[in-house]
This record gives sequence, C-alpha cells and structure tokens, in this order.
Amino acid sequence: MLVSYKWLKELVAIDVPSAELAEKMSTSGIEVEGVIQPNKGLSKIVVGFVKECIPHPDSDHLSICTVDVGKADDLTIVCGAPNIKAEIKVIVALVGARIADNYKIKKGKIRGVVSLGMICSLQELGIAEAVVPKQFSEGIYYLPKDAVVGEPVDAYLGIDDEVIDLSITPNRADALSMRGVAHEVGAVYDLPVHFEPKTVKENQHQAAELLSVTIESPNDALTYQMRIIEKVTVQPSPVWLQNRLMLEGIRPINNVVDVTNFVLLYFGQPLHSFDFDKFKGNQIVVRRAETKESLITLDGETRQLTTDDLVITNNNEPVALAGVMGGEATEIDDQSKTVALEAALFDPQLVRKTSQKFNLRSESSARFEKGINQATVNEALDYAAQMIAELGEGEVLAGTISSGAFKASDVEVGTTVSKLNRSLGTTLELSEIVAIFERLGFSVQTIGEDIMVTIPPRRWDITIEADLFEEVARIYGYDKLPSTLPVGQTLIGELTAKQKLMRQSHALLEGYGLTETISYALTTPDKACKFAWQPSNLTELDFPMSEERSVLRQSIITEMLTNISYNQARKNKNIAFYEIGKVFEQKQNPKKDLPTENTHIAIALSGNRLEKDFQTEAAAYDFTYLKGIVENYFTALNISVRFERYTALEEMHPGRTASILINDQIIGFLGQVHPQLANDFAIEATYVAEFDLQAVLAINEPIVFNEISKFQAVNRDIAFLVDEAVTYQTVLEVIESAKTKLLKSARLFDIFQGDKLPQGKKSLAYRLVFESNEATLTDEQIEQAVNKIIKQLTQQLEVEIR
Repeated sequence: MLVSYKWLKELVAIDVPSAELAEKMSTSGIEVEGVIQPNKGLSKIVVGFVKECIPHPDSDHLSICTVDVGKADDLTIVCGAPNIKAEIKVIVALVGARIADNYKIKKGKIRGVVSLGMICSLQELGIAEAVVPKQFSEGIYYLPKDAVVGEPVDAYLGIDDEVIDLSITPNRADALSMRGVAHEVGAVYDLPVHFEPKTVKENQHQAAELLSVTIESPNDALTYQMRIIEKVTVQPSPVWLQNRLMLEGIRPINNVVDVTNFVLLYFGQPLHSFDFDKFKGNQIVVRRAETKESLITLDGETRQLTTDDLVITNNNEPVALAGVMGGEATEIDDQSKTVALEAALFDPQLVRKTSQKFNLRSESSARFEKGINQATVNEALDYAAQMIAELGEGEVLAGTISSGAFKASDVEVGTTVSKLNRSLGTTLELSEIVAIFERLGFSVQTIGEDIMVTIPPRRWDITIEADLFEEVARIYGYDKLPSTLPVGQTLIGELTAKQKLMRQSHALLEGYGLTETISYALTTPDKACKFAWQPSNLTELDFPMSEERSVLRQSIITEMLTNISYNQARKNKNIAFYEIGKVFEQKQNPKKDLPTENTHIAIALSGNRLEKDFQTEAAAYDFTYLKGIVENYFTALNISVRFERYTALEEMHPGRTASILINDQIIGFLGQVHPQLANDFAIEATYVAEFDLQAVLAINEPIVFNEISKFQAVNRDIAFLVDEAVTYQTVLEVIESAKTKLLKSARLFDIFQGDKLPQGKKSLAYRLVFESNEATLTDEQIEQAVNKIIKQLTQQLEVEIR
C-alpha cells in the first residue's frame, strides 16, 4: 500500500518527519518497507513555455523549439518527441540539471543546432511508464496552463511529496485505504481524524425507474448497490487527481475511471462503472455463471466461465466478473453520457478463485479477498457518484438501486484488567487501558475491572479477547513491555535413540563413499508400490500438485532410479547414492486413517567403482560390493544379519537378489535391479538395497568385549564338491553348526564350475581361521576341529571333500 504523505496530512493533523512516522508505524504493528521521495536527485527542472516549434532541417523527426524558461533570453532546444508543438507548457531540464538515474544535462549540438537543455517526459523524471497517462506515454508531458514559467515543476507534478510504502499483512486489510491508515496514525499519535464529507446532490429523476437489481443467492453477495449519473462528460481528470493516482501507482484513464480508483484508495471500497447506454435491458442480476458462458473482459481476452464464477448480468448476458474485472461491452469511453456505478460486498472466496483462475489479480480483487469496511459501502458509492457529477458536469439520479438487506453491525469483545495485565506482563490502570481503546476509536464500558469494548465494522480483524491484548500492546508500545527471563528447570539436551542411529548411519554410509540424496515422498500410483517388500494400500492426496506427485511412496528406490537416470543422461555415469527417508504404510482405510510412517535406508550403485588408469583395470559395482557395504554397516552397529535368496520382487533380478534378515525376520533386501526395468529407466546395471531403520532400532544387542588373543591364529583351507543349488549362507550355517569354539571365521575364497566336474556340482573352497585365547593350538586340536566341520558338511550337505 503506497501512502501519499501530503494526502495523509489532510486526513490527520500529523507534523513529524516521514522517517519518524515510518519507525513509529513499524514498531506499532504495520511494517513500513521504505519512504520514497519522487523528486530525490532531481535538480534545475523548471516550467517552460514553447513559443515556437519548427521542423529540424536535417531530420524528419526532430524539432527546433524556442522555449521561455523565465530568463532574459529564450532557450533553443532540439526535441524529438512526436507530440511537441507551440503554445504549450512543458517540463524543461536546464543545462546542468540532473534527471532520473542521476543523468546530467549538458549543452550539446544536434544535427548542427545547439541545444541548451532538454524537454522532458515523465519517464525521464523517474516516473514509471506503467502509470503515465496513455496520451503522454510516447512523448513529452503537458503542464497545466496556469503553471508559472520558470518555477520548479515539482509542485505541478506532485513529486514534492513523500510516499510511504506499507507492507500490509492479511489480518490488517483495514489499512488498505487512506482512511484506515489515517485511523492507525491517529491512534498511534493520539490525534483526531478528519474526513471531508461529500453530500450527494440528486435531481428529480428516480434511478429505480431506469434499472432494477437482483441477487440470486445472498451467500454470493451480501449487498449490491448502484447509482446512476447522467449527462456526464468523459474527459481527462484534473491534474491534482492524476498526480495523486500516479503517486499511488495507478495510471490515470479518464475522470470516471479515475474517481473509482480514487475512492478505492480512499475508502478501500472497490467500485466499477458501466456505460448505462450500452445495457441491453433494465435489469441487473448477480448470479453464478452458467456452463459454457463466456465474457470478453476489459483487457480484450475471452473468458470461458463456469458455475464457480460470480458474474453481473444484464439481459441475462454477463457484463462483468464480480469483484475482478468489467466487460468490454459496457466499458466507459469518450462517448459515454450515462454512468451506472456499482458498489457491492461479494463473497471473498468466489472472488479469489476467479481471480486466480484467470490470473487477474487487481487492487479490487485483493481487497475483496482480504476484507473491506462493510459499514461504508453506501458512503463510498455516494462519494464517488457526487465526485463523478462534479468532475464530469453530470447529475446524480435520485435514490440508490440496491438488493440485499444487509446492515453492518458492531462487535462487542470483553476482557478484564487483571487478565490483560497478566497476558502482557504490565501493571496498567483501568483508566490507561480505556484511554488506549478510545484512541483507537472504540467505545468502552466498564464495571469494576471488567471491560466491554465495542468494535466498529472498520476493524473486522478484532473478534476475540486476545485481539484486545494485541491492540493495547501496539498502542502502549512493544518497547515498553517488561522483559523477563523464563522460569523453570533447565534440562540438558540429549539425542533420542533414533536420532543417534540416524547420525551414525549418515557417518557410516558416507564413510563407505556414498553420497546422500533427498527425493520426493510423493510419486505416481504406478511407482508407489514398486520395490515394496510389504506392499499396502495406496495413500492418495485429495488435491495433488500434479499427477506425478499424487501418492505417498512405499519405497525409496524408485525415486533413486529416477535420480540415477537424470545423472547418467548427463554423463555422470558412476553413481553411489544413499538416502534416509520416510515411506508410508497404509493397512487401514486410506480414506479415513492416516498411514504409518517408517524410516528406511536405501542404497543405489551404478557404473564403475574404479576407473581404468595406467595401473588399474576398471571395476564395476556388483552384488558382492553392495553386500559388503550392507554387511559392514550392520557389523559396525554390532547387529548380526544373514542373507537368503529372494525372488518375491519382480522389479529385482531373480538370481541376484537376497533378503536381509535379523532373527529370521525380513527387514529389507539387496540385489540387482531387473535388466528390463533398468532399461525402462535408461540406466546402466544398477544394484540397490533397502531396509527398515525402525527394525534396526528395535535390535538392542549388547556390545561384548572380546579380548585380543596373545596366541597365533592358524589357517586351514578345505575344498569340496556340493550341489549347485546349495547357497553360501547354507554352507556357512552348517560350518557354524559344528560348534567348535576354536573357529574364529570361515571365508569363501574360490568357486569353480565346469565340464571337469560332475553335472550339477560346484567346487567351493573355504579358508577356516582357528585361534585360542588360552594357548598355542596344536596340530591335533586343529585337525579335530576341521574333522568336526567336515563331518557336519558331509552329513547335512553330502559334500565330497577334494
């Protein structure tokens, strides 16, 4: 909200520097973003009178002007503006003058003619082109005929003012008007406000004889009112009105439209003017649009309407989008003679939806959305009607045409002195509190320490007791409120078990060379259940951002594959990602119950782990490398896991996938993404793992210290034939079942398969490590332990020792 300081001074008798006012308003609840001085940096710019204007002999677009600037000698100035002519008063920047962007005017020669200054447009003084009147947007600006030659132009352009830029929050929409700002400033400085009344002078003709108004649904519009002004002459507005609008960031159009914009700024009440003679009937109806109806708005665009749009209709045809924009068919133009002026209270939600749908955000729609003073609708309409009659030399017809029996009412909110002081930490007396409310323009009744405050409609943001506390704090001064330290026991902060595990997981996985990714928890219905080893019902959003983000995921891996595809398409082939994120399990009714959030860890490897160089061959990521990362992770956490072949996920390679088990419970999986799916994502061979962090957190295995043996360990290698279907995990479990205390580890170091072996057989070679904490092992002890292991292998797997 831009506020002219001169205009504000007309409404409240304030006489303080603008910087002080800005600071005071900011500390009382309405933030001031800045104070703008339109004439800052401008100098030696005066009123000039063009006495003669002749074409330049060496140019088809330049003119040589003789200009009187109030000095003994006239100036010769070369001007290129298309609208330059003799006998007009213009803006002249003298030699040595400073114009916008600190540009200095110098004496110069243009096509052989010496130019002693510059005839300026408004844009060259720093006024935005968007607010310059259209007739002057492509050329110089004509000053009023009564402007005194040689005087500075500041007063004639209104740039000798200061503009205060307010940042209005949605709850203080009452300050989106000059009257609202005046009330606020008056309360802050304890000054009365003064609003010049304007009495409507009506002729003898009744407006109701020409037009009627109907609201189909009271829920769509509380009231709709119209005034008719006839015999209007549409012409440019007076200079004072144009200057005021330009300072407020609004382009002047003509006297009728400018009045509606002026009243919008003054009262905060949006208005719209129709050309009455362009109406095709005598009945105005406020209703919802019908399907397939359309309207050409003032910007020349055809808008396809729906039943969500509120429209103003005449002869059952839409002529305006209620609260948003008027229609081209009933636009005010230079030939208009009779004006139908509208003021209304439209449903804020309907206005907001329509303005958002058509991307038609305007000053009017913003005020309807945030709220307007319901008590001044009729007053604003009368004020505008009389102002149009005065500026357009017209006559206001008798009576207001209206529909909707609406009357704004005050709101009563109560509190007590003790409660207010307790909330603010103050010790204010009843008389001080009452004085603050009276400064705000509120009526107050007191009984003992009870206070009943009557809130006028202009402050519709005050509805509850806490709002009264805020108003007192604002006007009393936030800086005066006492400061106290919090009272209570101070506790030392501590991480939860889950936070500790997550931090440890980050450190471990990054230590293994993985890079963290963060992906969307929302995906498509098709992707949501992929890679979910415990799939559940889908949890869909009622109002998704897009179809691609409409369902909560049940696995992290799908989005990680999307990230890999994105990277590899941009020549970043070698990928080692991990992510710790939420997945969502929905076992109940997804329409009624919230899903269960579980934290998962996912890992994805693709490309090479080692690049080829002069001494190293390239090495690709594979199943065993991924399995090693997972094993090391759980080993670091002191958790025992085992792996089994897993074929339940169709998204995974059936021969290169294993489940991860803790205490015989599946907590996740690892393996290679199915080649067909990898091809669909346009990625290279990729290995992934995902497991439930919640399940890891549930394991509470104590860390047991094992003393390092003082005696040397002994290795023994055994090789044997076994059926091809026997897995590594099965062999390991059989070896462990021998229950020899001396065995410290068993590691597979060779696999052989080929024609030289019996059909259906494979050769496995294991290195067994034996160690004792008590003494050096003898050959006899070692042989005894090895024989126990071989016996179990022979009995359970029918192996053949080689």
